[in-house]
Amino acid sequence: MEKKRFLNFLQFEKRFSTHTLLAYTHDLDIFYTFLTQEEIPFEEVDYRVVRHFLATLKEEGRAASSINRTISSLRSFYKFLQRETLITQNPMSLVKALKMPKKLPVVVEQEKLVQLLDEKEHGADSFAELREFVVLELLFGTGIRLSELLTIQEKDIDIYNQKILIFGKRSKQRYVPIHGTLMTGLKKYLKLKYDQVFANNSSYLIVTNEGKQAYPELIYRMVKRCLGEITAQKKKSPHVLRHTFATALLNNGADLNAIKELLGHAGLAATQVYTHNSVERLKTIYKQAHPKA
Repeated sequence: MEKKRFLNFLQFEKRFSTHTLLAYTHDLDIFYTFLTQEEIPFEEVDYRVVRHFLATLKEEGRAASSINRTISSLRSFYKFLQRETLITQNPMSLVKALKMPKKLPVVVEQEKLVQLLDEKEHGADSFAELREFVVLELLFGTGIRLSELLTIQEKDIDIYNQKILIFGKRSKQRYVPIHGTLMTGLKKYLKLKYDQVFANNSSYLIVTNEGKQAYPELIYRMVKRCLGEITAQKKKSPHVLRHTFATALLNNGADLNAIKELLGHAGLAATQVYTHNSVERLKTIYKQAHPKA
């Protein structure tokens, strides 16, 4: 009952995305399974029980990042229960997150990516090729998330003012500007999309070969294949292009607050992670250029 009320709260009041809801559901399911196996009533859960649960996850080989996500889920869960006066004591109050080494956002080389996009633009003739080019340009040219890309509809594109309406996390809206190359590509893509004889006609911008709304795996495969042409790094995802977008802007002198707005971050802390990439870049330049480095 408590779990269902919490998940309904996240879905209907907080308006969390489907992906986030699945993550919370998964974490709570594991916790409830643990309580059942250990024969611990939910009412008797205290910080010692939670620590035992987390230790079990660690023994099973769960990564620190995964355990910290579970901790975050449980914190939100118990905070909700306390707010709704369903509990009096919060067992998460004495539980701390695991320490983790700071990881820099994974990016691809800007020059190689620009060259790849130039090649894709000139070689795009078919609907599938033009769709691939538009997807890459949207992800790198605007820094939008995969979930945001999939929900763009044709009516969200303002061709006259060269901007796109984006529906971000928790249904927050923002406009992102689009550059000339992307604008030209979008016009060509939309014309070719209208010319297709689809079994299903969707108003969403990015669609499958059947005309249905595109799905995450389609975009992942597309991005992974294309980035594989310019990099051997393990991570080749749509989010890598978002990181590359933000890092490129920062390296070229963009204001951090402006980048925050473009990315749709709620706070500046999430955007500041990209400053570490810029510092590493400066270190490299320093070592190459300074006579005593």
